[in-house]
Amino acid sequence: MDLLIPDKVHDESRQGEALLLEPVVGKNNGRKLYIESYGCAMNFSDSEIVASILADSGFETTSDFNNADVVFINTCSIRENAEVRVRNRLKEFAGAKSKNPGMVVGVLGCMAERLKAKFLEEEKLVDVVVGPDAYRDLPNLIEQVDGGQRAVNVLLSREETYADISPVRLNSNGINAFVSIMRGCDNMCSFCVVPFTRGRERSRDAVSIVAECTDLFNQGYREVTLLGQNVDSYKWSGQLADSSEQLAVGDEVKIVNFANLLEMVALVNPDLRVRFSTSHPKDITDEVLYTIAKYDNICNYIHLPVQSGNSRVLELMNRTYDRDWYINRIDAIRRIIPECAISTDMITGFCTETDEEHNDSVSMMDYVKYDFAYMFKYSERPGTLAAKRYADDIPEVVKQARLAEIVAKQQQYSFYRMQARLGRVEKVLIEGFSKKSNNDYCGRSDQNAMVIFPVTEGYKPGQYANVLVERTTSATLIGRIV
Repeated sequence: MDLLIPDKVHDESRQGEALLLEPVVGKNNGRKLYIESYGCAMNFSDSEIVASILADSGFETTSDFNNADVVFINTCSIRENAEVRVRNRLKEFAGAKSKNPGMVVGVLGCMAERLKAKFLEEEKLVDVVVGPDAYRDLPNLIEQVDGGQRAVNVLLSREETYADISPVRLNSNGINAFVSIMRGCDNMCSFCVVPFTRGRERSRDAVSIVAECTDLFNQGYREVTLLGQNVDSYKWSGQLADSSEQLAVGDEVKIVNFANLLEMVALVNPDLRVRFSTSHPKDITDEVLYTIAKYDNICNYIHLPVQSGNSRVLELMNRTYDRDWYINRIDAIRRIIPECAISTDMITGFCTETDEEHNDSVSMMDYVKYDFAYMFKYSERPGTLAAKRYADDIPEVVKQARLAEIVAKQQQYSFYRMQARLGRVEKVLIEGFSKKSNNDYCGRSDQNAMVIFPVTEGYKPGQYANVLVERTTSATLIGRIV
């Protein structure tokens, strides 16, 4: 699984977050919903779809699961630690359920898909188990539980993209939004459960994507992140007849690839920033890179997971590229988009990895000098090709030592990249107050670096500001508006 929200050094999945929607105006069934999400950006986007579906059924939300009638936890299966966190959280929900026996507790997402009905047997607390392609069925499943039955729907779909559902923006700042452009994955990386938990790859129609981005801009949003397990393999064919100039091609059927889609979204408005995640090294094309370079509002930032710097290990991982291919793509990015920031994912201690092969990963970091990275030690996931074919034979102490080495290396290069921005003026989209003080604003640069600067009269969240960088840490630029 490559789809992550690049930020800085992370050790596992995102912590769970309670996701809230505004109370429904009009239809109201008197019941309250609590949603908590773990893992990747797609899970958080899916929770917004769930919120929309249940809002249409009259559910309001609460920030306190103790007051909820329905509690959902949207899960991640990418690493063992993520599943452990979910199980621990379910135990915390048990106390609330003991006081409110009518409470419905459900598990959504990848962990639900992986464990299916076993979840109901293992976790007596759980009433409903729903996979990523079955969220439309949630009102019916809740009704089944109300009738005294436990309910499961983990059917995968070759068509479902939820294109017609307008997501409820959860915990929204009204500025940044995720937009799902595709679902599932056809890559069979040997360490990854995603093809088994999210199904086959299918692309959402381009017209609905552009319409959603246009609607978000009209609502005041100023940044969208296009989401897919592998955005570079986006491909949709259909009629693009539309009133907007970039879509006005009459009734002719067009094939839209990811470069085309990027351009279409960029043309919604020059003040709408466009990001995307995640790219796959085997599929990212020069056409995509030239499109990024062409439009100022497509951010100069690419998350390009390498996973390993050694060709033999990459073959065992079934990544379908080798070290030289990856370096070729890095060189193309540097040539076509010189100011582009690059982040990555790296796994240490994969099956049979030698010290020399680990050193190839270290040397890859030296070659690229990544701006950010997600770094993990390998954890075997049941049902994956690696679990079936290879022994998880690297001692835990060796995995941890290798992980510590690349974490230290990345901290060095993150600081190096930040230091290179000193004295430069960054265009920053103001997202709100900083976490530490209401005297400072925070926002991200074009290269996805967090920027902190004093609140200045005449500027507010949702606006762009030119910030002179005066100091840095390994993760943050600090400056003032000029």
